[in-house]
Amino acid sequence: MSKPKPAPLPVGTEVGGYKIVRRIAAGGFGVVYLAEDDQQRPVALKEYLPSSLAERMEGDLAPHVPPEKLPLYRLGLKSFFEEGRALAQISHPGVVSVLNFFRQNETVYMVMNYLEGDTLQEFIVTARDLNREKILRESTVRSLFDEILRGLRIVHQHKMLHLDIKPANIFITNDNRAVLLDFGAARDVLNKQGEFSRPMYTPGFAAPEMYRRDNSMGPWTDIYSIGACIYACMNGYPPNEAPKRVENDELGRHLDRLRSIYSDGLIEVTQWCMALDPLARPQSVFALQKELARETDRQYSKRSLAERVKEQMGALTGPGRL
Repeated sequence: MSKPKPAPLPVGTEVGGYKIVRRIAAGGFGVVYLAEDDQQRPVALKEYLPSSLAERMEGDLAPHVPPEKLPLYRLGLKSFFEEGRALAQISHPGVVSVLNFFRQNETVYMVMNYLEGDTLQEFIVTARDLNREKILRESTVRSLFDEILRGLRIVHQHKMLHLDIKPANIFITNDNRAVLLDFGAARDVLNKQGEFSRPMYTPGFAAPEMYRRDNSMGPWTDIYSIGACIYACMNGYPPNEAPKRVENDELGRHLDRLRSIYSDGLIEVTQWCMALDPLARPQSVFALQKELARETDRQYSKRSLAERVKEQMGALTGPGRL
C-alpha cells in the first residue's frame, strides 16, 4: 500500500498575508496553490512539502517530519529558500517571477506571478492526438526555443541550473510568452544525498550525467534537456532515456524519420544538444542560440523509398517504436 501524500492547505487558509483559493498542482517536492494577496490580486504560492519526507493530516498547517528524516528535510528546506532568493534576483519574461518568499508553519513558501495559459506538454499532446505530420511547425519550434534560451541564459549567468527542463515545465502564456517553471534546487539537494531509490529526474529529458550523480553537471546538462524538448516538439513523444541510449543509441534513426519534415539544420542541432558525452554538446546557451538562429538556408534530406518501407516494416513488427 502506497504512502498517502501530505494533505494540501485548506481553502481559505492565510499564510504570510496570502489567502489560499485552491490547489493548482502537487508533486513530489511541493504543492502549488492559487492564492490572493492583500489586494485580492492572484498569485501562485508554492509550498515546500516533499512527500517522501513529510506528512500532513487534513486541516493541519505544519507538516510532520519523522526525526530520522529531519536533517534531509531541513537541507532541502534551506535549498528551497536559497532558490527563492536567487530567482527573486532574476527579472526576465522567460523566467518565472518570484515576488516573495518566507518561512512559516515549519516550511517555506515561494510567491510567484500567476500565469494563465498551458504547458508546452499540453500543446504537444493536443497536436499529437490530431495525428499531424508536424507536431509543431519548424518556425514555431525555432522561435519558441529562442525565447526559452534567452531566459535560460540569464539563469546560467546567475550561476544556477534548472535541472528539470521538460515540456511540462515550459509554460506558454495566453499573451504568447514562453516561461521556464519549477527550478530544482531542493530536488537536486535531495538527489545528491542518495537517500531515495526512485529517480529525481524526468526520464527522456535528463542528461546521462544526472544518473551518475557526479560533479560533471553544468550548462550542458540543461542543454541536453533543451534538445530533448525540441525532439518532443518534432516527434510528439520523449526520446529514449539516457541509460537506454548508452546501451543502444537509436536517436539518429528516430531523427532520420523526421527528415523531409524538418530541416537538416534543426535535426543536427537536436543531435548536438543530445550528445551522450557532455563535452560534445554546446557548452553554453549562447553557442546554441547562434546555431539555432541559422535558418536562412534550410535544406531537407528526402528519405529513399527503401528507408520508408523499412520504417513501416519496423512499425508493424514493434521493435524500435517510441
